[in-house]
Amino acid sequence: MYEDQTYETILDRSLARVATDVDKREGSLVMNAIAPVSAEHANIYILLDGIIQNGYADTAIREYLVLRCKERGIIPYDATQAVLKGKFNMEVPIGSRFNLNELNYVVIEAIGTEEEIIKGEDGKEDTTVIYYTYQLQCETVGTEGNKYFGELSSIEYIDKDLEGSLVELLIPAEDEEDTEALRERYLNSFDSNPFGGNKQDYKEKTNALDGVGGTVVIPVWNGGGTVKLIIIDSNYNKASDTLVARVQEEIDPDPQGTGSGIAPIGHTVTVTTAEELVVNVNVRITLNEGYTWSQIKEAAKNALEAYFLEMRKVWENEGLVVRISQIENRLLNLDGVLDVADTTLNDISSNLIVKTEQLPVLGEVTNG
Repeated sequence: MYEDQTYETILDRSLARVATDVDKREGSLVMNAIAPVSAEHANIYILLDGIIQNGYADTAIREYLVLRCKERGIIPYDATQAVLKGKFNMEVPIGSRFNLNELNYVVIEAIGTEEEIIKGEDGKEDTTVIYYTYQLQCETVGTEGNKYFGELSSIEYIDKDLEGSLVELLIPAEDEEDTEALRERYLNSFDSNPFGGNKQDYKEKTNALDGVGGTVVIPVWNGGGTVKLIIIDSNYNKASDTLVARVQEEIDPDPQGTGSGIAPIGHTVTVTTAEELVVNVNVRITLNEGYTWSQIKEAAKNALEAYFLEMRKVWENEGLVVRISQIENRLLNLDGVLDVADTTLNDISSNLIVKTEQLPVLGEVTNG
């Protein structure tokens, strides 16, 4: 706003106010008196510009954006901790700590037992092995805790024969909400009116829970006073049973309309997750000379995975359509692809409409 108020501009304007018969050359008394003041005035204009920029949420830096958000009861989401499923060959105490790839994990809850049948070799009988499963929470906050699976090392001695591994991500961790996401949430708050258990209220409060990446609210789905919440996790995948149960506990632990959770009195809430809609894509690709399908297949699948992820990120807005034009456009941008035609989705040569309860995921990608 004050970009034109530079030191030179202010100095020239100040010197112009001095009588013409006074020496204003560089090194003169007048010049030496006015120049430092002009420099300070230029700095003041810089500060004023910053004050104005930080006074509006659209342009404020994070420190001042957080203050604006507080005026509307909006607080940046903190980084969270991942919860994973661990499998052990024996029972382990709650609170036991383990290590994998420089990250530490602590056992927080028992899940149950699983049986695994090991096929016998050379005519021997099959063996049934019982594994004990637990929820383990990563001690490090943020999405780093979502990445690693495999054999665990015990930090504290439990038993010399103990073996365990991380096998499944139950509740994804999230990083601290970034500035642009916070800014978008603040600006969007003026377009919504969450109040007393309306759809927007359920959506905002459910999305604020750890591990939730999106929510669809279906009111009166099973009669008056009933609400169904369909959720996905913060990696934009189908939510685990553990995450669904945890959200149910927060929203309506006693689904009798008693108001014992976030849900208001009189509302009976059922929490579930979206069902995966696997989309198999078949295309007829014409390649440039020197390229083969096996060379570009991985790149093609990655390009389409990115498209499906983009759709899942806006899944809660509903009305998703898997579009053939989008698929062909992304494949055409790959090195070596000359043309794309005759695309089908699940053997149908038209766009695929995704139902509210469905979450589109990429299946097989074939060329032919």
